[in-house]
Amino acid sequence: MSTTRQLFGGAITAETAINLIDASDVRQVPDTQEVFMYPDSNVSIILEILQRVEPSHFNDAIRFHFDSLAHDNSARSATIESVSVVPNDRGDETPSAIVLKGVQMVPKFNHTTPDKVEILMALFRVESKGIDLVLTFNVPFESVDEGLTNDVTVVKANADFDTFVRSLRIVDFGVFA
Repeated sequence: MSTTRQLFGGAITAETAINLIDASDVRQVPDTQEVFMYPDSNVSIILEILQRVEPSHFNDAIRFHFDSLAHDNSARSATIESVSVVPNDRGDETPSAIVLKGVQMVPKFNHTTPDKVEILMALFRVESKGIDLVLTFNVPFESVDEGLTNDVTVVKANADFDTFVRSLRIVDFGVFA
């Protein structure tokens, strides 16, 4: 079951799972981010407005964002499984999405054994505004603590990611001013 979610004050809309928890209800979130959590797992979702990165080819640009996330996560390893394009064929001005699926081995809470986290990432390059809009689903599927995500949740997160990416619509490009 999904709902149309108003993001960044309604400037962006997307279909999301209806039961997501808005992280801004429980902690401070920067104005350039929308952050959500699943209520029954450690899956998290971040939609972030970033300055456009230098690589101009879409493949290089999304790899740059994936590598930056791996660095920020202090990942011990980061592997990209696939990169593809999801074309926007709706007729609006929202750019097509560049989609990456990968895995990062991320140490959490000072544990010596890292968690295995599936990274689902989509990049929407808003060329006219010099912006990279980056959507990331973090799906831990091997964990040293109780944060393990079961197979059903992994499948649901992948389906939710696909729905989010295909439905994301930039309604007001002024959000990138």
